[in-house]
Amino acid sequence: MSDVALELDRVYKKFKKGEVYDSLRDLIPAAARRLLGRGASRDGGLEAREFWAVRDVSFQVPRGQAFGVIGANGAGKSTILKLLSGIMRPTRGTLTVRGRLSALIEVSAGFHPDLTGRENIFLNGTILGMTRREIAQRFDAIVAFSGLEEFIDTPVKRYSSGMFARLGFSVAAHVDPDILIVDEVLSVGDFVFQQKCIERMTSVIRGGATVIFVSHNLRAVAELCPRALLMERGQAVAIGATDEVIRTYLERAEARRDQDRPGGVSVTRVEVRDAASGNARAHFASGDRVRVDIEVVSRGRFERLAVVLGLKDGNEYNIFNASSESLTGSSFALEPEEARTCTFELQLHLAPGRYRFCTWVFRYDSETLYDHWESAATIFVSHETDVRGVANLYPTVQLGPARPAARQSAPAANA
Repeated sequence: MSDVALELDRVYKKFKKGEVYDSLRDLIPAAARRLLGRGASRDGGLEAREFWAVRDVSFQVPRGQAFGVIGANGAGKSTILKLLSGIMRPTRGTLTVRGRLSALIEVSAGFHPDLTGRENIFLNGTILGMTRREIAQRFDAIVAFSGLEEFIDTPVKRYSSGMFARLGFSVAAHVDPDILIVDEVLSVGDFVFQQKCIERMTSVIRGGATVIFVSHNLRAVAELCPRALLMERGQAVAIGATDEVIRTYLERAEARRDQDRPGGVSVTRVEVRDAASGNARAHFASGDRVRVDIEVVSRGRFERLAVVLGLKDGNEYNIFNASSESLTGSSFALEPEEARTCTFELQLHLAPGRYRFCTWVFRYDSETLYDHWESAATIFVSHETDVRGVANLYPTVQLGPARPAARQSAPAANA
């Protein structure tokens, strides 16, 4: 069996925008053009109303690996998943899927609204390729995982979107697939259930299966997937290590947002220094004090400004945020062509890892964002003690001597 679970090789998928014909006079020429193959543009054979939802996308996913797909809404992520799951066929290119595939792409996909949860488990399980015997054997585990025991005999048309997601994922995850495809539908579930889903996907991967995970939750993608793909307007713009792909995504998103900002005040320099020596550094020990210099320059007169400093961990989770206004109790103003440096001093009570500073210039009373650096500076924190997580609480432990365990008395019998 190949080590590659699925592969896309120069895959294209096009769709046609809605057409409205007000008269037979318009309909007959349009039909004739389609039959004769006329009306195509130079853009790869597209007609006037057609567009590429996916264009020239190629990648491989090894067996037993989690692979993330990220991007803005409308980037083509869900189209790729529908191609992989066989719901759609590519317009061009080749697509290879090796193994039994289970997909959760739309919350209500495979459910009949008038059937109960119990009946829909058998219906959806059959659609996903399980036999009736397999479904019956796993039925209790599916229901227990979903947490819908109380409502399992209720018609699903009375379910909330979160209940749909619970039941759909529970069925898909118990197919024992070679490949599990999960779309953003998990975002409608509660936090506890989302964590259960991540744990289940991790268990599926440990069992040798492959997971394709589409989500706007960058932290979840970073935790689960070692590699990822960034889609933008139907094209693959980055593929590789997840942290690098996420960084590219944030930087490109930030560049697009810059066009919509009022401007006038810009962050021109960010420097991280050791507080004791004043030297610029990128590597620190846990507990070190650091200074972060942020220089802003104004091209006009602006009032009530604040400089904000944030810190994210390697999973893109916001772990710290403070502003010059909240710390000093006042904002500041800048005249035309005037610069000011704001220096934050921090103590790095952080666990070992990679962290990233971001900074922005903000006016709180009008909620105006003037400038934002998403990747202003990266630092690395180390510590001799192996502690995990984000914060370092500098733990110590004392191990007492071994002693005979106290014998527990038997519980008294009820009279």
